[in-house]
Amino acid sequence: MIDFGFDKLALIGAVALIVIGPEKLPRVARTVGHMLGKAQRYVADVKAEVNRSIELDELKKMKTQFEDAARDVESSVRTEVQQAGDSLQSSWSELEGRSGETPTFGELQPPPPQYKHPKKRWRLKRGATPLWYKQRQGIRTRAQSGAARVARFRPPGRSAK
Repeated sequence: MIDFGFDKLALIGAVALIVIGPEKLPRVARTVGHMLGKAQRYVADVKAEVNRSIELDELKKMKTQFEDAARDVESSVRTEVQQAGDSLQSSWSELEGRSGETPTFGELQPPPPQYKHPKKRWRLKRGATPLWYKQRQGIRTRAQSGAARVARFRPPGRSAK
């Protein structure tokens, strides 16, 4: 911006005092201050808008780069899956060709794992959780009877009858 030193501002103030007069000078100075404030806000808004447009352009470039990278990854995954499918198909055809009959499902995969009861270790694991974590997460640490729970949450003005 324009560089005004103290001597230049004093000269402008003296000329304004002579030309405008001492009665109207405070009102004119206030108006000039408001106009300068509006001009500064306008300049700041324009700068912010330019910065937003620059950031928007950068984000659009970044978006296109990410989309290109995603397309590359998708195509590479698709080719890998296709190759794996082809090798699986060739292995399947070898298995069919060897025995002369189609192998059954049980011959190719092991049986699914059986359910195993956790026994009493789950209580030990649950008890190993730190008390501060239980308090923060709202996990109850003590058992309460139904009557105690009702008494705890009863509104303060009512008594039990």
